[in-house]
Amino acid sequence: MTEFRHPEQALQQFRFRVFIAGVVVVLFFGILLGRLFWLQIVKYDNYSSKAEDNRITIVPLVPNRGLILDRNYSVLANNYSAYTLELTPSKIKKLDDTIEELSKVVEISALDKKRFKKLKFESKRFESIPIRTRLSDDEVARFAVQSYRFPGVEIRARLFRQYPYGTTAAHALGYIGRISEKDQDRIESEDLTNNYRGTVYIGKDGLEKWYETTLHGGTGFEEVETSAGGRAVRVLSRSPAVPGNNLILSLDLRLQNAAEEALNGRRGALVALDPNTGDILAIVSQPSFDPNLFVEGIDPDNWRALNESPDRPLLNRPLAGTYPPGSTFKPFMAMTALERGIRNTTSAIRDPGYFDFGGRRFMDDKVGGHGYVDLFTSIADSCNTYYYMLGNDLGIDAIADYMAKFGFGSMTGIDLGGERPGVLPSREWKAKVFKRPEAKRWYSGETISVAIGQGYNSYTPLQLAHATGVLVTGGVKPKPRMVRAFQNPVSGEITDRAIDFSDPVPLTPEYVEFIKRSMQGVALQGTATRVFMGAKYTVGGKTGTAQVFSLKKGEVYRGKELAERFRDHSWFIAFSPVDKPRIALAAIVENGGFGAQAAAPAIKQVLDAFWSVDEFVGPPLPPHLKSRVIPSE
Repeated sequence: MTEFRHPEQALQQFRFRVFIAGVVVVLFFGILLGRLFWLQIVKYDNYSSKAEDNRITIVPLVPNRGLILDRNYSVLANNYSAYTLELTPSKIKKLDDTIEELSKVVEISALDKKRFKKLKFESKRFESIPIRTRLSDDEVARFAVQSYRFPGVEIRARLFRQYPYGTTAAHALGYIGRISEKDQDRIESEDLTNNYRGTVYIGKDGLEKWYETTLHGGTGFEEVETSAGGRAVRVLSRSPAVPGNNLILSLDLRLQNAAEEALNGRRGALVALDPNTGDILAIVSQPSFDPNLFVEGIDPDNWRALNESPDRPLLNRPLAGTYPPGSTFKPFMAMTALERGIRNTTSAIRDPGYFDFGGRRFMDDKVGGHGYVDLFTSIADSCNTYYYMLGNDLGIDAIADYMAKFGFGSMTGIDLGGERPGVLPSREWKAKVFKRPEAKRWYSGETISVAIGQGYNSYTPLQLAHATGVLVTGGVKPKPRMVRAFQNPVSGEITDRAIDFSDPVPLTPEYVEFIKRSMQGVALQGTATRVFMGAKYTVGGKTGTAQVFSLKKGEVYRGKELAERFRDHSWFIAFSPVDKPRIALAAIVENGGFGAQAAAPAIKQVLDAFWSVDEFVGPPLPPHLKSRVIPSE
């Protein structure tokens, strides 16, 4: 049976549905209008700012790192531009496969891969890491053609640090390396984050680290308008980077080369300085290393070779190597005795070849002794017995007190990191260092050994050179320095550093002259006569032999019969000319034997080089120097 619907009822239902639909439409449009009002009116400022930020990108402009020059403006550390192939691990799905494919386009050696893995371990995933540097134009072109195949891989033009003389003065110059997490923490703690945006490298050692802020310069910024796809459209504003200042060192490359040649690859150190200003003229640590290895991230094999070598090439011996000074201590002991009134310039003894004290016999290095020995002869001929007696008469308190005035046992304050204070033994020092009550006590017999530069004595070559300068200038005490001036790379303007003097050591002039003449006697008629025979300049010095291990009672030292590592260290300190010293030096050759055997000839070679030129003072800045500075972007 067919059912008929009432027309009125159907119309009513239809109108109801239209009403409901209309309400829903109005509701949704109301929500859209409300949201539009919220975004466009209420939150306009907020989202307008965000949109502007998305449109504008802030790009850091990394400043050019300052150069390092010697006193004659020879460039010891510079910058060069090169293309680098870099990978961003976070943008690459299969890193190893990508590297293998890349190696078919651009040569990537096993060494490059090892270095990349080390850098990857030290870096964050989103950081760009170099796998090849110094790409040729041909390699850049080959990659550019196939770059679409390698997302997360790009070629960048970067500035790289270069040390053109390789191992020369490496410990002083130091090196730069990629910024590590530790470096980043320090940057943040010093509130330097903005100035290091975009910077990849930072000073890690030596002058590069000590003067990091000066060398780095100021980071600039560009406001770049970008498209929705992130492509740069135009530069809106620009704040240029400020290049780092150049360092002009007190170091003289000619003398540095002469000093390194003088050590001839033997383990040791040599320091030459101007005793009137504290300027370091040469500072050598052997064996050395090539700082260029560290710039791009040193590979594991080279790092292992340097770090595990028994010759310790990474040790900065002039500043951190501490050794007993041996007989180089005697001129300072003699000056102490004169100033304290314990001896006078004519005080003499009869040396039988030994000194008996406390039931122990302290032997002289010369069998049968030196016979009649006055203070002059005790220095010139290096008589141990004289100083055994002198040490006993002075006592450890007087020795420690006066040696401290010359800087022994404390850091010199040179503008380089890693300096060690050494050990100036005293009652107070021993009580502080040793733990057992009986070990804390100072014994008189220990003073006897200290008096000839043995025992607990332990100093750096820099301390010996500095103390020698203080002694022969009559107590003038300038702080040693590596940098004598700063240069603005844009204007070329040079700003000299003021000489920093410590309180002078009060020394009696007539005693200073006596000690100087006695040390001249070392070269004219004493232990270094053969070395300086025929020298065309006046020189004073003192040989020293530092024991590596103590001989047993009655045992005679025979260096040639010992393994090389057990032989004595060879010391020599010197100054020249005698009347008005312009240079003071200290050299040690590890396991080199007697002072006149290895260290004195090395010093002679350096002094020959020093006096072969008229003046070790830098000439006016040459006009072409500015061309060596890469202009800031």
